[in-house]
Amino acid sequence: MEITRGKRDHPERVVVYGPEGIGKSTFAASFPDPLFIDTEGSTSDLDVARLPDPESWTDMVQDVSYVLNHPDICRTLVIDTADWAEKLCARHICKKSGVNGIEDFGYGKGYVYLAEEFNRFLRTLSKINSKGIHIVLTAHAQMRKFERPDESGAYDRWELKMEKKIAQMVKEWSTMILFANYDVIVVKDEKTKKAKAHGGSRVMYTTHHACWDAKNRKGLPDKLPFSFDAIREFIPDIRAQTKTVPVTGVTEVTEVTEITETTPEESSEVSGETAAPEDPLDQLRDLMARDGYIDVDVQSAVASKGFYPDYMTIDRYDKDFIKNALVDRWDGFKAVMNKVLEEQIPF
Repeated sequence: MEITRGKRDHPERVVVYGPEGIGKSTFAASFPDPLFIDTEGSTSDLDVARLPDPESWTDMVQDVSYVLNHPDICRTLVIDTADWAEKLCARHICKKSGVNGIEDFGYGKGYVYLAEEFNRFLRTLSKINSKGIHIVLTAHAQMRKFERPDESGAYDRWELKMEKKIAQMVKEWSTMILFANYDVIVVKDEKTKKAKAHGGSRVMYTTHHACWDAKNRKGLPDKLPFSFDAIREFIPDIRAQTKTVPVTGVTEVTEVTEITETTPEESSEVSGETAAPEDPLDQLRDLMARDGYIDVDVQSAVASKGFYPDYMTIDRYDKDFIKNALVDRWDGFKAVMNKVLEEQIPF
């Protein structure tokens, strides 16, 4: 069994949210070779590459599908903004069903349909991400009253300006969440006893706080200046390229259009060397990318059968388990994942 150690560069899935006008689009434009899907016209003053502005959810799906089929056109795909993309999705569902609003479905069904459709959208973004392309979702922030479960009090907190199920889905999907805001200092006047706000520099928060959602896996400081330079060294400049998948017993090709049976000796002659068995984890990720599944789908399905807890990441699974239970029985395991997804929308 081959054991590897050390960190590996991988494309990020970044969510950047904050108040209107703080500079989310400008921040996203600093990522490597960005391509924007502008849902609200916020990039008009930026010198960036854009796909046609989506006027409908169908347009949005066509845009991301184009990137999926042409992964060499960018190194970062930016959805600006995710909450406006959600609005397009909701309008599409309502129009398709002949209702005026998402709540007209009754008993929360409209939000379930919305979560299902947006989940499919995130799956497509995951496929793009697996091709070596960073994904950046910008979003607006809103303040909500949060009631503590122990009924000890309530306080205001910043959240993604999205429907709760969609927001939770996006947070689970992302590898990094950055909350941008103005760093305001409140000073109390000793004479008048009145508080005054000073400052206003732009900052971003990278870790979870009671008053906002944020996360990262890079060990970033809790607060940084809201500038791409502050995280540049943690965003690998990965050029998108189609991965060549070795297939035992056939000629190795980048895009398989026709499988020609050959002997292992013939295969070695074509490649110039003996093909080594592929790592089961790589095989699993290739299957996931091909069929549009993400890590949490696999983890939930595996946990439902009692093999590993749902919080254990798939790279910690035993390689023999991955090969024998998941890769070699992929079609059957897909049925398990689909069943879990149907029972536990949105995940």
